Amino acid sequence: MSTLYIVLGIIVFLLIIIVFVYNRFVALTIRVKEAWADIDVQLKRRYDLIPNLVETVKSYATHERETFDRVTTARAKALSAGSVVEHGEAENMLTGALKSLFAVAEAYPDLKANQNFLELQRELADTENKIQAARRFYNGNVRDLNVLVGSFPSNLIAGIFGFKVSDFFELEEAVAKNPVPVSF
Repeated sequence: MSTLYIVLGIIVFLLIIIVFVYNRFVALTIRVKEAWADIDVQLKRRYDLIPNLVETVKSYATHERETFDRVTTARAKALSAGSVVEHGEAENMLTGALKSLFAVAEAYPDLKANQNFLELQRELADTENKIQAARRFYNGNVRDLNVLVGSFPSNLIAGIFGFKVSDFFELEEAVAKNPVPVSF
């Protein structure tokens, strides 16, 4: 009889562990989705600011058509990105295009003094900071989920219930380090 209690105790203990780990997976999955929604909100804000910024610069630098086209194309690609990896690639392209746009703006002192341009530039910088913070939060949650998916014995439970690793939202460091090409 005592052997039966021991076996039942072990089974109950294992079931409690399985429920605990499963609930941890559910919580982390929800946090990853919530964190992605935060990034998505900031990206949409960024995408809404870009046309206003381009139009403001266009009014001063009408002969910089290639730069405007690059920004517009990059914005369209970012808007249509589906996966986290596609978003990362599109954001890298958009960041490079925006750097080119700001480099063009440097050549026009009247534009740099324009209040509308300055406000748009400030809002875009604020949005970039919020995107960075949201990206760190998202990647932290993805890291926690991926560690749980890959660790033993939680990887067994992940396999049983179909939990999978998530992609990090990565931006290329090279985009930030390379100088912006400027041509007139």
